Amino acid sequence: MLTDLQKELLNNFQHDFPLSPTPYADIAAQLNVTENDVLQAFQDINEKKFISRIGAIIPPNQIGVSTLAAISVPETELERVASQINDFSEVNHNYERENVLNLWFVVIANDAAHLDDVIRTIELETGYNVLRFPLEKAFFIDLSFRLDLANVG
Repeated sequence: MLTDLQKELLNNFQHDFPLSPTPYADIAAQLNVTENDVLQAFQDINEKKFISRIGAIIPPNQIGVSTLAAISVPETELERVASQINDFSEVNHNYERENVLNLWFVVIANDAAHLDDVIRTIELETGYNVLRFPLEKAFFIDLSFRLDLANVG
């Protein structure tokens, strides 16, 4: 299922991903493979859903502003509304919860005025009021971990 290169990428680059104009070439040099090998391996493990993205984790409100938001949507409208919300580039992700407020999402913008505009537009396009839950206290949970890939592929 996974090649040795894919296993190495999953284990060795959850932290300390090269911050350079050529990060994949840098990884390739460290692993003694080609940049194309690295790019193809990442594409394959993404398609296999072992990863969902490669990118920095920036603490909330360090660059721009953000808020957790929620809306109450009838079950019959949930898929449509979630799709509409996903169309906004400012929406980081959304997810369903079993609650009166059943659709939750994170909105990120350059500034407070833009954040307000995005939320107003979401309300207009979906037809539902958006409740905001701004960050009061930040917690950081490091979700990286060493994978035991001996039995994978």
